[in-house]
Amino acid sequence: MTSNLAYNTYAQNNIGVESPEKLIQMMYEGILRFNMQAKRSMNENDIERRTYWINRSSAVISELINVLDYNQGDVSHYLAGLYTYQLRLLVEANLHNDSTKLDEINQVFKGLLEAWKESTNVASQA
Repeated sequence: MTSNLAYNTYAQNNIGVESPEKLIQMMYEGILRFNMQAKRSMNENDIERRTYWINRSSAVISELINVLDYNQGDVSHYLAGLYTYQLRLLVEANLHNDSTKLDEINQVFKGLLEAWKESTNVASQA
């Protein structure tokens, strides 16, 4: 039931989303936003807020894992491993109050977001 939490939240809040491609983009952007909030909470020594934002980010990444279509080839398996590693880094960031882990995660998701935008833009132009 909680596995669809992130998807349901985005779907409910964004009824006008035109496509699954846009939803994935929004999920990547959400992870980046949540991690920045977690980092701010770390800097303010606010453990409760840090945990809240890291849990939000974790929920979105978990949903990304759950919606992978393994019939689409090796990229799905690669992304599953990458997402799982990002979840591990989130746990370490929270456990050790380590903002460098959040920076590492954000670098990955910035790259994924850029690649996703490029690939969906090319797909929509074809």
